[in-house]
Amino acid sequence: MALQDELDAFKADYEAGKPPHSVPRSAIKTMQRATAELIASGAASRALKAGSKAPGFTLNDPDGQSVSSRDLLAQGPLIVSFYRGIWCPYCNMELRALQAALPAFAALGARLVAVSPQTPVNSRKSVRQNSLTFPILADPHNDVAAGFGLRFAMPDDLVALYKNLKNDLPSFNGDQSWTLPMPGRFVIGQHGIILYAEVNPDYTKRPQPENMLPALRYAASVSA
Repeated sequence: MALQDELDAFKADYEAGKPPHSVPRSAIKTMQRATAELIASGAASRALKAGSKAPGFTLNDPDGQSVSSRDLLAQGPLIVSFYRGIWCPYCNMELRALQAALPAFAALGARLVAVSPQTPVNSRKSVRQNSLTFPILADPHNDVAAGFGLRFAMPDDLVALYKNLKNDLPSFNGDQSWTLPMPGRFVIGQHGIILYAEVNPDYTKRPQPENMLPALRYAASVSA
């Protein structure tokens, strides 16, 4: 099943309140309204695009080891996927799809890292829960996400809803700011230029991992 088909099926069940989901219709409407407002804000249009210079970053993996984009790019092209956290079922489905596509990325000499604002303990849960073999990196306060143009502040009604649903983002992230990254995926060539960028303010929409393969093939051809 294609990733978006899987996401759409989950969304339909979730919004219909099918077990094990029991979210009130008013909560669904609040989430939908917040997504519509983020789309209307034009935030996604301000994110970095193909042709832009990618910001360098150094972030910690769940074991506290520093991982540098510069070091990764010295080995080949780099895929950077920003996601919201382990509490987001859409993100978990995306992570598993990226894991399934990992051999195709590796065959083209590419490395993959996923970046979220969550604490190391929750990153370790992401790895275990989704059986991941690629690095999960912690981006405190969404600072690196901001450099890519992805960070946004959650609206007050959505914050209130999350609190009511016991979705405690300050605890997940170790940060009181109530900010999130828009889901975004980037392919960065070894020269540091973004070759592929896809950002969607609707967190229920994620591109198929294989969409990145043309950019990775190009990166492999120019580095050969």
